[in-house]
Amino acid sequence: MTISSRRRVLAATAGALLVSLVVPSARGQAKVRRIGVLSGFARADVDARVNLLRQELEKLGWFEGRNITFLEPRAAEGINERLPALAADLLAQAPDLIVVAGTTATRAVMQATQTIPVVMAGIGNPVENGLVPSLRHPGGNVTGSTFLADETTRKLLQLLKEAAPRLQSVAFFINPTNEAAGPLLRFIRVDAPALGLRPQLVEVSNPADVEPGFDAILRERTESILLTLDPLIVSKRQVVGEFAQRHRLPLAVVGGRSAMPAGALLAYGPADQYPQLTARYIDQILRGAKPGELAVEQPSRFELLINMKTANALGLSIPQSVLLVAEVVA
Repeated sequence: MTISSRRRVLAATAGALLVSLVVPSARGQAKVRRIGVLSGFARADVDARVNLLRQELEKLGWFEGRNITFLEPRAAEGINERLPALAADLLAQAPDLIVVAGTTATRAVMQATQTIPVVMAGIGNPVENGLVPSLRHPGGNVTGSTFLADETTRKLLQLLKEAAPRLQSVAFFINPTNEAAGPLLRFIRVDAPALGLRPQLVEVSNPADVEPGFDAILRERTESILLTLDPLIVSKRQVVGEFAQRHRLPLAVVGGRSAMPAGALLAYGPADQYPQLTARYIDQILRGAKPGELAVEQPSRFELLINMKTANALGLSIPQSVLLVAEVVA
């Protein structure tokens, strides 16, 4: 072969290699993974969470439109009866993985599929509610993170009593359509009296129940309010905050800064690590890990927030022991 012939062969080979790098063959092209989201929470909250999740996934090499795509989130807006239909609608879009928020939402997905990987994002008490057999070995197609609702609510209740020692009663907003409410009710009936607090249960199963709940609190002269991390109740947190502020009732909220409405006194919950935790699970599963072999994780950091403006308006002097572990919200 002459030198000129060899040059032509080398040029042709280099060109073919360049084409193969720029335009992958149909067989070699990376698959774009489809990620579904089902949540019991309001759509605005879900969209905000998905945006944070995208940012965390980019750090792990997953980019929207390149190797993953998020399907349109399905959000029940706090109405649990919508979840089975939303789960079925989501599955019809053939997701490769589903991120789920809320105990009842997780149950709806589990009833719809036993094969598609499911990542729970901060579910309360997944073992007690029968979603997984254990945190260490979840098994099946489900894994994710938990904030252990009973322990978190118990700690918040203790902090509320420390911040306002003279309190003798507390109203708990509970959604009876949320299956996580059962274990929480058992805890409330034991722990509140142990702290010298008379519990009042305010059942809210749809938005119309909130105003009658306010009337019941005033009728029974209950002295404080505690809000659990239920999707419907969270969607009404601003309204509850305004009511508590208007009637000078200390309000404690399970959750972090984003869950704390104006007028609340305290918020306690895991520091917002769920986007990072959820992204890590997605990364591992999309790279081949089996969900059932990935232990369910708990957040490593919790935060206590105190609104000193509210404390001063209520005439409360927060003990130094509480202030030392709290972040003050102006």
